[in-house]
Amino acid sequence: MSLSLVLMMGIVLAALLAWLWPAYRRRQALQEPFPAEWRRILAKNFPVYRRMPADLQLQLRQRIKLFLHQKQFTGCAGLTINDEMRVTIAASACLLILNRATDVYAGLHYILVYPNAFLVEQEEVDGSGLVRMQAKGLLGQSWSNGKIILSWEDVLKGNREFTDGSNVALHEFAHQLDHETGSTNGVPVLANAEKYAQWSAVFSTEFEALRHAALQGDPTLINTYGATAPAEFFAVVTEVFFEQPQQLAAQHPALFEQLKAYYRVDPSDWL
Repeated sequence: MSLSLVLMMGIVLAALLAWLWPAYRRRQALQEPFPAEWRRILAKNFPVYRRMPADLQLQLRQRIKLFLHQKQFTGCAGLTINDEMRVTIAASACLLILNRATDVYAGLHYILVYPNAFLVEQEEVDGSGLVRMQAKGLLGQSWSNGKIILSWEDVLKGNREFTDGSNVALHEFAHQLDHETGSTNGVPVLANAEKYAQWSAVFSTEFEALRHAALQGDPTLINTYGATAPAEFFAVVTEVFFEQPQQLAAQHPALFEQLKAYYRVDPSDWL
């Protein structure tokens, strides 16, 4: 056998292994048992898990395993990452992708975790039009370059208090779903043109209603932060959909139905 043929066969074999290896590792991760300690973490830090039907609990556990297999966690400001943090954050992320034929956030690679709220420098424009940098405290941030930043203290608070309509982890992972189209604009990937038309009609009406309520100072179920941009509206109503589904269905039935169709679950059955 000639040397060139051997080299060619080696290249083909290497390419084949590179293609097969990730799929093999994925299967291995899914076949691993879900550790008892992880179950205890879910019971403690993600109490909504106990109220979900058994089939969704199983789905959630499988997706958590895959999420933890694929994503890299990094502690910031001296925080040491442990399994409690990883499993709790993964549960929040995977709650949004149940009953859906989708990967576990294919475009997301890194989760950066701070112990609590963190400061970032952001551009702000004053009344005279002057742009300046301003330090701002945040609980979370979602980036389009495969990165999410979270405050562990607030992730924990949001998941343990799962009825107040406020959950920073759900909010930031909703932004990641929104960005799957390539543009974070409040419209995630939908099935067809008809679904996009329905989504646009309902969300535009509800967004404008929230903006009006915010300007008038009227009380709202939906946090008025959602009135700042369509992308924020989608993330904020995702929080309400999962944490206050009965109230959302009663006060905003068309919006609730759009979210139920998109997320393919009905959280009002769990709470």
